[in-house]
Amino acid sequence: MQYKKFLITGGGGFIGSTLIRRLLKNDDLIIYNLDKVNYACDIRELKKFTTFKNYKHFKVDLKDKANVEKTLFECSPDAVIHLAAESHVDKSIVSPELFIDSNIVGTFNLLEAIRKYWETSNKINKELFRLHHVSTDEVFGSLGESGKFNEESKICPRSPYSASKAASDHLVSAWHHTFGIPISISNCSNNFGPFQFPDKLIPLCIEKCIKKENIPLYGDGKNIRDWLFVDDHIDALLLIMNKGEIGKKYCIGGSQERTNIEIINLICNLMDKYFPEEKPHSKLIKYVKDRPGHDKRYGIDSSLLQDSLGWRPKHSLEESLEITIKWYLEKFDKEVS
Repeated sequence: MQYKKFLITGGGGFIGSTLIRRLLKNDDLIIYNLDKVNYACDIRELKKFTTFKNYKHFKVDLKDKANVEKTLFECSPDAVIHLAAESHVDKSIVSPELFIDSNIVGTFNLLEAIRKYWETSNKINKELFRLHHVSTDEVFGSLGESGKFNEESKICPRSPYSASKAASDHLVSAWHHTFGIPISISNCSNNFGPFQFPDKLIPLCIEKCIKKENIPLYGDGKNIRDWLFVDDHIDALLLIMNKGEIGKKYCIGGSQERTNIEIINLICNLMDKYFPEEKPHSKLIKYVKDRPGHDKRYGIDSSLLQDSLGWRPKHSLEESLEITIKWYLEKFDKEVS
């Protein structure tokens, strides 16, 4: 690992905390977490991180420009990985302003702090420093029955969430071209795995099965997503940080496209195995009114990342779903015991 000091924004979230958990395995690294701590943060995990001497949490909102700058200069990192974002599409439809403030204004404030750090700090190693911006495949809009998104795909967001992320991608790219900030960007497909807050499809479905509650399914359930196990995503991020080309965009996908109803049935079948007396769990599925602007299909072509850097996802969908379900079952057992 060429970097020694990481500043992670959004390190209390699902992907951010998984990244920090991985980095903390290396005692030689120093990890700074800039996170305002919102509803989706796992407070217990954040407390566990504080037991590591090489970890420090700054409870800072990216909207607070002065404190973002102060934190950056105090940490003087070798690398910044920008994961902080509001990411729930439904919430963006109800409260779009929150997404503008967090994903656009917050990214702007971070970029301006980095620009000042880049231009004025005597602690920065300009040969080493990099900002990596983590984004989503949703900025590309919706696919038809064929084709996949890649690094050359047209930006065509269709929800307040994806529009705010597309704007943040453009800002990061502009600060690279205009001010010379060394950056890279990745657009990933739908992540899942342990520690994910249960307002996303997979953990929500698992939780509903455990609690024997109805599993809501939008529309006809035939919307297609490309699923990426979070550990495979972390492998890709660290590979891009260490070997990726400055100024490049990389698409990260699991190459595991499934309809929403297929994903839910896979989970229900696995839950049948653990709780045969409750089967079939598929009886809990309840179709609900589709959400506005619901993208029909996402699919990622990761060939650039695979061919240039040698990344491949290590986990099959079925294997990673089983890992995830076992984690949530153990978590539920601890909560009720």
